[in-house]
Amino acid sequence: MGYMEKITNISGESVLSCYQCGICSSACPLRFAMDLSPTQVIRLIQLGLIERIISSNTFWICSTCFNCYVKCPREINITKIMEALRQIRLRKEQDHINLDKLSKEELKKMPPIALISNFRKTTA
Repeated sequence: MGYMEKITNISGESVLSCYQCGICSSACPLRFAMDLSPTQVIRLIQLGLIERIISSNTFWICSTCFNCYVKCPREINITKIMEALRQIRLRKEQDHINLDKLSKEELKKMPPIALISNFRKTTA
């Protein structure tokens, strides 16, 4: 199964209907902190360049505020796609988190969504 299929299966969303209008990126309040815009993430998925996304910080920065989804003229729920990307990365066991081994300083720096995604992976 290819990455686009995995993303579709996990998120229930199809990235193929995106025509790259860029509204999702302009609506994102955290775009300034991301190394890839939501529009770029969708395009890279369409092109099959998932490794570029997996090595980025974008899907960890996404706060799932739903601004992108609300503004999307194609009604693509990008927050679900970002969660799917988190799950794919965690399933590769690159970000397996053992809370007992994390210091208080590390916990303070870690994006909360990383902990939530890890708990979903280890308890599902």
